[in-house]
Amino acid sequence: MTDLLSPLRRLVAQTDLQLTEQQLQQCVDYVRLLDKWNSAYNLTSVRDPQEMLIKHVLDSLVVAPYLIGERFIDVGTGPGLPGVLLAIYYPQKQFFLLDSLGKRIRFLNQVKLQLGLNNIFPLQSRVEDHQPQPGYDGVISRAFASLNDMLNWCQHLPGLNGQFFAMKGAAVQEEIAALQDFVKVTAIQNLQVPELDAQRHLVILKKV
Repeated sequence: MTDLLSPLRRLVAQTDLQLTEQQLQQCVDYVRLLDKWNSAYNLTSVRDPQEMLIKHVLDSLVVAPYLIGERFIDVGTGPGLPGVLLAIYYPQKQFFLLDSLGKRIRFLNQVKLQLGLNNIFPLQSRVEDHQPQPGYDGVISRAFASLNDMLNWCQHLPGLNGQFFAMKGAAVQEEIAALQDFVKVTAIQNLQVPELDAQRHLVILKKV
């Protein structure tokens, strides 16, 4: 079986992230589960576990330092990206993982069980049908088509001081220019993902 711990340690060492041995092992166990289930469930187009360390694990973890709050929802979580990795990093925070596809929720329930992640809560629902009480401190999205779509579908999810955390690629300024006036951008963070040859940004927004 390919060693994934050593390359993961090397990648994490290129960031300011602090992970314990147990957290590193949980990240590796997640990648192994994702790789195992992927052939039957088609959860990700990334097939190589070594590549998953960069494109999934580190790409998710780099937003961790910017999250403020205790209760988060990861909308359109897919196989748990970034929610599972953020839950590993912050065992004291709660992460609700929302997806409409049953096979992804089945996978996430298996992840919760095998990794002992009692702070993740997989939810099968369309985003517009999910009505949380109370609202969330943070609404996280990684793979939404556009900022406007994400905000239109998710505007009912944050609590009183809740924020939106949108993970975006290179064309972030064009999307911000097209935003509607019920939100304002509070920060744009340039994210550095080790050994990833692509631009990454985190756009943080609040409702006006």
